[in-house]
Amino acid sequence: MAGEQRGSSEQLPRLRLDELLEELQVRIDAVRGTRDRLQGLLEAVLSVGRELDLPQVLRRIVETAVTLVDAEYGALGVIGAGRKLDEFLPVGINGQVQAQIGDLPSGHGLLGELIRHPEPLRLRELSEHPASSGFPAHHPPMHTFLGVPIRVREKVFGNLYLTEKRGGTEFDAEDLAVLSTLAVAAGVAIENARLYEEARLRERWLTAGAELTNALLSGTPEARVLELMVERALAITAADIGVVDLVVAESQELQEALALGEGAEVHQGQRIPRQGTLAGAALSDGGLVATEDVASDPRVTFAPERWKGMGPAVAVPMGTADGLRGVLVLARRTGRPSFRQAEIAPLPGFAGQAALALEMAGRRRDAEQISLLEDRDRIARDLHDLAIQRLFATGMTLQSAQRFVRHPEASERLTRAVDDLDTTIKIIRSTIFGLRAHDASTVGGPGLRGRVARTLEEAVAVLGFTPALRMEGLIDVDVPATVADDAVAVLSEALANITRHARASATDVSVVVRKGQLTLSVTDNGVGIGIGMEESGRRSGLRNIAERAEGLGGTLTTGSGPDGGTCLEWQVPLPGR
Repeated sequence: MAGEQRGSSEQLPRLRLDELLEELQVRIDAVRGTRDRLQGLLEAVLSVGRELDLPQVLRRIVETAVTLVDAEYGALGVIGAGRKLDEFLPVGINGQVQAQIGDLPSGHGLLGELIRHPEPLRLRELSEHPASSGFPAHHPPMHTFLGVPIRVREKVFGNLYLTEKRGGTEFDAEDLAVLSTLAVAAGVAIENARLYEEARLRERWLTAGAELTNALLSGTPEARVLELMVERALAITAADIGVVDLVVAESQELQEALALGEGAEVHQGQRIPRQGTLAGAALSDGGLVATEDVASDPRVTFAPERWKGMGPAVAVPMGTADGLRGVLVLARRTGRPSFRQAEIAPLPGFAGQAALALEMAGRRRDAEQISLLEDRDRIARDLHDLAIQRLFATGMTLQSAQRFVRHPEASERLTRAVDDLDTTIKIIRSTIFGLRAHDASTVGGPGLRGRVARTLEEAVAVLGFTPALRMEGLIDVDVPATVADDAVAVLSEALANITRHARASATDVSVVVRKGQLTLSVTDNGVGIGIGMEESGRRSGLRNIAERAEGLGGTLTTGSGPDGGTCLEWQVPLPGR
């Protein structure tokens, strides 16, 4: 008995020692596991922080979270406007199952609970939570749940959702601590990625603006530059359609000049009102306007069906200090994320730069046009004042020399030479008329130059000779259409009077724009204004010309020409000069 008691007493310390060793091993394993987990957390934080591309950062965060807490499924939801999920990045569900499930969550049920109350949430059975609304068809079963918010500068950016702890256990307090730590690191990484993305966006907008300026100043047509502007805006904002609406001068309408992208054909070449359109709202506000659903926006009452299938949209005016040129509208398909502030913040500057480039190109084009018109006017004036006069003088000399020529053949040759000179003078005058008529067409319409030239050409048949014409100044640029109409009417009346009463053989017409005044002079070598004044037709014609001058605040002066005949001078001020 004594030996048995001694053996039992020796076994007890050995058993206690085994138990202590086992407990020590468990604690060592736990410490080793905690160490490994902390090491994994540190590596995860460093890995997430190394990324700068925002989509990659978000994907890396949710993948790391699933690994750290040993979850089967995970997701990251990005909160957008209206406290709904703009983005939802799931992990653990393959593409086939995801396609069977259908649309990704938008923030209802238990997911919305974390949006409404951004606090950590740990559940043993998620179906037991009051906010749980069940799963759609084909969704894998889920029971355990762990969710934590991600904050960026104290503002909730989104939430991490983890479900189905592997091994059938539930998420513990350590899982929650690890995930909360990762969420803090994720907020820093997201902020860094956002700053990097904003810097890249600003750089892309600046590059696009410089490209537009270079294209316009290098002579690229405006239509192509507008197309380039929309192409760059679509690429930078990832929009699905871009429309440029140009302001119609002195009208409450807009002209849809260009549309690129999905459904662009609906917006091509249409006239739309300012009232009831997103473009009009941007003009009224004088800045950028945005909407979550352009088709149902209360500001869009004009033909909202034109935006069918489109959701988020933004419109920004294109203007300079001299006025608004148009509006750029960008839209995305329904269901796509809204335009983020970082994406569209540089858009007003880009649109303003594009409008400024268009303005600069327009002014450069006007300057080139004025230079071209002045050059043509100088050529025409030199042809008239130098070449024609010299040819005319040569012809007169040859004619006076004919009386000294006795040889019939030589006299005939002189006569042919004089006729050739007359023909040459007519050709040069026709060239002058052609130059000035072309001037009118190059400025976009029938300007005063071309109309005067045509009026003289039409009068040749009834006058029996070609009038001489002289023009000076920026006639098509400075003379408005209403004054031009009166000037042409005065010229027609003066030429008609010469045809009916003057019995003239030559007429000089001068149109001069100088020092804010238009002066139209018509001089003939006829019988003079005193003869035939009893004719009521001539008196009424002069009275009409005088009334036109008075109506424009100008004057009519009539008198004798330098070589007899009549000189009529019609002078009116030019508005705004």
